[in-house]
Amino acid sequence: MSELTHLDPQGRARMVDVGAKAATQRVAIAVGAIRMNAATLGALRGGTVPKGDVLAAARIAGIMAAKKTAELIPLCHPLGLDAVSVEFAYLEDGIEARAAASLTGRTGVEMEALTAVSIALLTIYDMAKAIDKGMVIHDVRLIEKRGGKSGDWKAA
Repeated sequence: MSELTHLDPQGRARMVDVGAKAATQRVAIAVGAIRMNAATLGALRGGTVPKGDVLAAARIAGIMAAKKTAELIPLCHPLGLDAVSVEFAYLEDGIEARAAASLTGRTGVEMEALTAVSIALLTIYDMAKAIDKGMVIHDVRLIEKRGGKSGDWKAA
C-alpha cells in the first residue's frame, strides 16, 4: 500500500509539500461523456438550443474551471497552467468531452484536466436541461498523464 501523502503523522489532512521537487513538464488528459435523447442531440448538432452555442460555452467553462481547481478541490495546489484545451466529439447517443492540461511545475495537472471535463459536461447539461432533464454524465476519467516523479501513464 502506498503512503497517504495528504495526511500528517497524526492522521490530519495536509497539503503535500512539493517545494523540494524538481519542476518538470507535466500533461494530463481526461475524458467523459454525456448521454442524451435523440431530440436533444439533434438540437445541439443543429445549433437550435434556446440558450445559444452550447459547446462554445462548455469549452470556456471547462477552461475556466481548470484554472480554479485549487479553489474547488481541498488540498490541491494552485497552479500556473501553461495550457488547457477542451474538445468535443459527437457520439451516437451524446457528446464526449476531452480536456488536456499542461504546465512546467512541481505537481501534476490530473485534477485540472478532470475538473475541466466535469464542468464542461455540467455546462452542457445546464444549457440543454430545458429539452432533456434525463441526460446522464458518465465515465469521467483520466486517460493519460505525462511527466513527474511517477512517470508516464496511460489507461488500458
